[in-house]
Amino acid sequence: MTQEINKTVLVVDDEDDVRLFLTTALIEAGFNVEQACDGLEALQQVKKSKPDLISLDLVMPKHSGVKFYHELTKNKEWASIPIIIVTGHARDDLGKADLKELTMSGPGIYLEKPVKPTNYIAAIKKLLCVEVTPEEDEAAEAVAMQNELKNMVDEADPETLRKIKALLKGRS
Repeated sequence: MTQEINKTVLVVDDEDDVRLFLTTALIEAGFNVEQACDGLEALQQVKKSKPDLISLDLVMPKHSGVKFYHELTKNKEWASIPIIIVTGHARDDLGKADLKELTMSGPGIYLEKPVKPTNYIAAIKKLLCVEVTPEEDEAAEAVAMQNELKNMVDEADPETLRKIKALLKGRS
């Protein structure tokens, strides 16, 4: 049986199946979970009860993750809530600019869909300073390195990209 973790995570995603998937992973890891299907509903949830962490999708109808994040930062109490971004739009026109804005100005941790449950839980535990297993620590470190590398690759010139590609091909 999983040990209960006395922390609540608010999962904000407009896709029912993704919300269920993330919620299930969190519950199996021992977290308490609240859910919202968009930024407006998430704002109402935060007003009712401040979560310990928010798992936030970027691109949602009605009220996007970015709009929701900006609403949070207007309130001193809410601005301190750690956020992990979970998005399927990190590299496309729908979310790339928003992701860059948020990772530079606020939450620096993001995962791209589809998400591995182990990476998701490990990253959340690290953000909340919850004890992690050595495997979870390694997974969280891998997520942080992947984010850093993705950001570096996004800003690299063509010659550097060719070198990275050759280096990665050479390792296999």
